[in-house]
Amino acid sequence: MKLNTKLIIIMLSLLIIAILMLFILNQHSQNELVNDIRESSTEVTKALQLSVENLTSEIEADPTRLKEYLKEAKAKGINEINIISNEGEIINSSDPDKVGKRREINKLEKGLKASPRGRDAAKLNPYDLLVPVIVGDEQLGYVQINLLLDNIRTTQHKNFVNRMVATCLVFMLGIILTVYLARKYTSPIFRLADGVKKVSEGDLSVTFPVESKDEIGELAESFNEMVLQLRERETLEKRLYEAEHLSKVGQLASGIAHEIRNPLNYISLAIDHLKEEILPACPDRRDELENLVGKIKEEVRRANYMVVNFMNYGRPMKLRRKEVLYPALVENTLPVLEDRLAEQQVAVVMTVEPELPAMYVDPELLRTCLVNFITNAAQSMSDGGTITLGASYDAALQLFRLTFFDCGTGIPPEDVGKIFQPYFTTKEAGIGLGLAITERIIREHGGSIDVESSPAGTTFTVLLPKIPMPPHSVEGIEESQGEQGSPLPAANS
Repeated sequence: MKLNTKLIIIMLSLLIIAILMLFILNQHSQNELVNDIRESSTEVTKALQLSVENLTSEIEADPTRLKEYLKEAKAKGINEINIISNEGEIINSSDPDKVGKRREINKLEKGLKASPRGRDAAKLNPYDLLVPVIVGDEQLGYVQINLLLDNIRTTQHKNFVNRMVATCLVFMLGIILTVYLARKYTSPIFRLADGVKKVSEGDLSVTFPVESKDEIGELAESFNEMVLQLRERETLEKRLYEAEHLSKVGQLASGIAHEIRNPLNYISLAIDHLKEEILPACPDRRDELENLVGKIKEEVRRANYMVVNFMNYGRPMKLRRKEVLYPALVENTLPVLEDRLAEQQVAVVMTVEPELPAMYVDPELLRTCLVNFITNAAQSMSDGGTITLGASYDAALQLFRLTFFDCGTGIPPEDVGKIFQPYFTTKEAGIGLGLAITERIIREHGGSIDVESSPAGTTFTVLLPKIPMPPHSVEGIEESQGEQGSPLPAANS
């Protein structure tokens, strides 16, 4: 229901309530006024009847009779009764002190008129009713009745007050409803304004609950749709920025490859040549020279690894999937890291689920992931330790679960969310691409990575979906296991 419709219904309801209340009060006041007039008329009739009896009775009138009657009649507006003879003498009265006094008949006006005796606080509306008493053709005298019409005035005043109170109540009800509506509809507007302010500050997680189908609800829906479009736009901008960034990185990597890898290859070949020429000529220093040459080649190899990682992060990734057994892939990867792990006093232990199905992945890229996980785990254990590689398969979800646990010092909580960002590293010798490349490889395979870290160690969990092997791709598992190609080296991160 629209807000305008609600307001119109409320105003019409208030108008109808006011009209009904005023109508009911008016009917009630009319009934009360009629009853008061009827009662006053009845008492006046009784007073006249009593006065006529006094004038026409042959027995001497009892002066206390009017006084006794007046005690009851005062409640109905009869204030005083005087019976006056034709000569103007008061022959009987409800006030005994006035008996025997005279009135000027020619100055008395017949009928009902305001009393010339004035008004006081207790008697606001005194009126004198003068009625001649005529029996046959003979006038016996006059009856003067002093009336107080305060009961009628009081009834009218009471009805007026009631109408005023009813009107005020209706207006108070209208004010209460107005305040309620104002708070009901302004509070969502204030919340919406706060949400718009947060969105303008860059917080796109704000949503506004749609609680009605009026203008506020439509505004909330429009706001949520706007935030959703902003999120999509932000996602597209991030993807565009990432694509531009990767393009620039790829161009830079291509230049680095030409400028650095060729000298590195020449240095490596030169070292091999010097090794063949110098070692036979210096048999007494063979061990020392072999150690020195080995360190030079290791540094050259490490520099080459960094360049290759940098190049692979910038170029589009193409998967060359093959069917491979995970234990065989690990066994083919560990020899490359064997010397380094031995030097760091790090042992690798495997806990693989029996009869683990074959994986349909890119073996070279997955070996890159293994190298990066193991290298980072070893670097976190400065005093040596054990790296545990686990693997299992969830047949219900058709997911491979690969775990990498180390007993190192762990990752600081503030850095957990940054470890997969390119170029983020806490190591002096790293460039921060190892885990970024690993995360990208897993994502390209349709998987995900989860990290749990504490001072007692860190666990990386990789989930990879099982992808059916095409019927024509029947390269033997043994062939995949037998490949000994050089894995993509790890970047220190």
